[in-house]
Amino acid sequence: MTAPPHDARRGTSGAPLPDTQRGMRRRNLSRVMHAVAAHGPLSRAAVATRIGLTRAAVSTLVDELIRSGLLDELGPERPGKVGRPGSALAVSRSGPAGIGAEVGVDHLSVCAVDLRGEVRARAVRQGDNRGRAPEPVLKELIALVRQVSSEARLAGLRPAGLAVAVPGLVARGTGTVVRAPNLDWNDVDLSALLPDRLPLTVDNEANFGALAELWLGDEVPQDFLHVSAEIGIGAALVVDGRLLRGTRGFAGELGHVPVWPDGPACPCGGRGCLEQYAGEEAVLRAAGLDPGADRVGLLAERAAQADEHVRRALHGAGAALGIALTGAVNLLDPRSVVLGGALSRLAPWLLPSLEVELGRRTAGTGCDVAASGLGSDGPLLGAAHSVVRAVLDDPAGAAA
Repeated sequence: MTAPPHDARRGTSGAPLPDTQRGMRRRNLSRVMHAVAAHGPLSRAAVATRIGLTRAAVSTLVDELIRSGLLDELGPERPGKVGRPGSALAVSRSGPAGIGAEVGVDHLSVCAVDLRGEVRARAVRQGDNRGRAPEPVLKELIALVRQVSSEARLAGLRPAGLAVAVPGLVARGTGTVVRAPNLDWNDVDLSALLPDRLPLTVDNEANFGALAELWLGDEVPQDFLHVSAEIGIGAALVVDGRLLRGTRGFAGELGHVPVWPDGPACPCGGRGCLEQYAGEEAVLRAAGLDPGADRVGLLAERAAQADEHVRRALHGAGAALGIALTGAVNLLDPRSVVLGGALSRLAPWLLPSLEVELGRRTAGTGCDVAASGLGSDGPLLGAAHSVVRAVLDDPAGAAA
């Protein structure tokens, strides 16, 4: 994508803009992009009404975004409308795209999402990553990233950044995985092992799952606790529409909250952690089932068939989740708890015992508990959309 024909740091006369004026222009470009992305197609007049600027000011901003390839004009907004119809604007299907990736315990996945939020390319590799050194795992991830990026470019897209979701603690503001017990990774700097061609963001998979729920979920409140599970269990708290990360970026390690302190040993070094009762493998063991290619699907199928052992195992997992969530709900008072990842598919059999424990143990009126509609795709989509949101937040930077 070519840069705008004029320097955004200069006014129409060519004179340099003051920093405050330049900053205001960048913010207004972002406001236009967000308005069209959230509510488009929109005419210039409709955008001006939504963001509170004059139509003339909006037209100037829109022209710049069209030249940058970030907005498209679709033609008359509504033929037959009284008065002269405006030209409908939409976020471009070409131009920048977000590349999201996920390092799972038993899979690697990558996708490309355009500025309209559509997944345009995707690749997945199934396979156990536990105990493997980071270098070969990330080498395979790089191959998937290149495959998806190539497909995105063929579709007219330009990768604008790479965001990677990992099942572990990530030092805030860095690309370092401090600890990922289920991968057996410690102090792994992904920024040193992944290509430096794209801006890189690394974060915990539960954080990306919560952001996906916030951005893509149906009628999700601005305050909620997101719980996601595959092999491990993580959580993320959203307060006033913002992710609460903690001082070091380690907030949300729900899977290692002790449910029964004298319980079985956990890879984290503790005992009786929630993962030992409600993680996928723990539930499979309790149900007497062998791990397979689609563990969650197997559990859901057997539970739907009224398999007594599976339903008992899921009842126990739900109770353990309820006990672990009690402390978080009492301490943080979220409006709701959202179950994501594998938990969302198993919610019909987890929720009854989970809600009983929460009702018995929480002060006040408790909170609502619901299953995510994004399922296991949440972290991957959250990662890709985080790059898209960065473009919408600073379209001038993306076009530079």
